[in-house]
Amino acid sequence: QMRKIALLFTFTILFAGLLTAQFRMHRQSFGPQVETKVMTFNIRYSTKTDGVNSWDNRKEKIVETILNNEVDILGVQEALHSQVIDLEKGLKSYEWMGVGRDDGIEKGEYSPIFYNKNKFSEVGSGYFWLSESPMEAGSKGWDAACVRIATWAKLRDNRNGRVIFVLNTHFDHVGEQARRESAKLLLQKINVYTKKNKFPIIVTGDFNSTPNGDAIQILKNRNNPQSLTDARDVTLKTSGPNWTFHGFGKVPTEKRPLIDYVFVKNKISVLDYQVIEGKLPNNKWLSDHCSVLVTVEY
Repeated sequence: QMRKIALLFTFTILFAGLLTAQFRMHRQSFGPQVETKVMTFNIRYSTKTDGVNSWDNRKEKIVETILNNEVDILGVQEALHSQVIDLEKGLKSYEWMGVGRDDGIEKGEYSPIFYNKNKFSEVGSGYFWLSESPMEAGSKGWDAACVRIATWAKLRDNRNGRVIFVLNTHFDHVGEQARRESAKLLLQKINVYTKKNKFPIIVTGDFNSTPNGDAIQILKNRNNPQSLTDARDVTLKTSGPNWTFHGFGKVPTEKRPLIDYVFVKNKISVLDYQVIEGKLPNNKWLSDHCSVLVTVEY
């Protein structure tokens, strides 16, 4: 009897050891943690009424800013098709995904994702509209003034083999209900795309909502297991202004809101958070928004 128990005990120990080894192997199938630089940037749609700040006067400097900061993943808002092509020309080592929000092809603003193709490969991507019919091209939601879209991508980091989930969007500037409902929809969709794998998640965008606004509060609601974390709240280091919209410098400093964000979730740490003002000589600006640059590790 004792021998049987001893044998059983030995087997149990062996089996547990095997399981642990298996778990360790599984856990270590990824390479070491890597740092990735993420930027969100509302580049202001191309319109002749912007005078000295028209797109043609800004585009080269925008490309320069992206390259100089060695951005790995870039979420852009307010890019018309011609602007996406300009960025594509300037950002030669980047691939991108996205569609025009008005027709799901090339019409209207894009919310594209650009990524450094030397570091990442696309595993899958798609888009949906911020509306009651998310898969219906050009559908407008709730009390929104404009059609709104979100672009997502699953990217494999070639440095450590890890797959990350990235989403980029632009919430409505008028509809309060639309912003609230868009926030709920975003969390639901991200959950659907990531729940099986618990990928590290990065969300970029112009949310047209201040940190205390309903939309941001919904996205950050700790009582909801699907909630996201604002990179600004957990970063080790912060620099730059505490606002992101300035209207080409026309909004008085004390009235400038913070409405552009990078959110994270699932085993991802934030090392650095920086708001880049984008002021150029002679009262020119990169855009009417600042860009936000965040260094993450996963």
